[in-house]
Amino acid sequence: MRWKQFLTPVQSMDVDEVRAYLSGKTLQEVTILDVRQPGEYEEGHIPGARLVPLAALTDSLDEIDPSRPVVVYCAIGGRSRVAAQTLAGKGYDQVINMSGGYKAWNGQAAYGAEEAGVDIFSELDSAEAILASAYSLEEGLRDFYLRMLERVSDEKVKSVFRLLADIEIKHKDRLFAEYTRITGKDDRGDFECRFVTPLMEGGMTTEEYMDRFKPDFDSPVDVISLAMSIEAQALDLYIRSAVWTQNAENRAILEQIASEEKTHLERLGQLLDELVGSGSGATN
Repeated sequence: MRWKQFLTPVQSMDVDEVRAYLSGKTLQEVTILDVRQPGEYEEGHIPGARLVPLAALTDSLDEIDPSRPVVVYCAIGGRSRVAAQTLAGKGYDQVINMSGGYKAWNGQAAYGAEEAGVDIFSELDSAEAILASAYSLEEGLRDFYLRMLERVSDEKVKSVFRLLADIEIKHKDRLFAEYTRITGKDDRGDFECRFVTPLMEGGMTTEEYMDRFKPDFDSPVDVISLAMSIEAQALDLYIRSAVWTQNAENRAILEQIASEEKTHLERLGQLLDELVGSGSGATN
């Protein structure tokens, strides 16, 4: 029997093509679908990916927007091809199978279960509280970068940590501007006293980041790579929280913050390219 005649043809892209494709899309324009098992997802996944194991796919179609392109991946490409063909057969007309799967991804990754950390946002009942929590995460990361300054002696690395801390100030400025726009309140001191408790961005503790990524604090490239990992974790957290929240306004705010995190991550990638291109990865 020629089974191929029963299979719906789907578009495939390799990981580099997928990465380029996603870089030109906003988070509201595309769905990234992980069809592996929960344990595989927890060990590492593309930031923002929705987990729908292959066996549960046909029962979960109401969770996947048919009007958006869907990029599907698994471990090496077999399950995702079947999933992509299933979606195409169900009327999804913009389905892309990522050939090579997550094992070939070699890009920014997020970690943890699909529901991990979402309680930071999903149980909040106002846009004001969402923005305050996001502000707290940014403050926590800035505090982390400043404390890391005390652990390094290389001036290049120190300058990178200072730059990263300054970037977090800009992130906080943007969040407070949105808070002011929504609430009409512009007393930043009162806002910080009432709402802000520094948290680590991405929902992981400092120790968890250190244990997972084991950066070389004498390497500017390792420092930027760590920052990118943290931003990827934050991006993933915001997207997953947007999915879990029941309030439409809160969901829109979280999606907006996630889009800005995506921009921050791309900027860090450019900075990493500049460091590698200038040979700054080597320590003195």
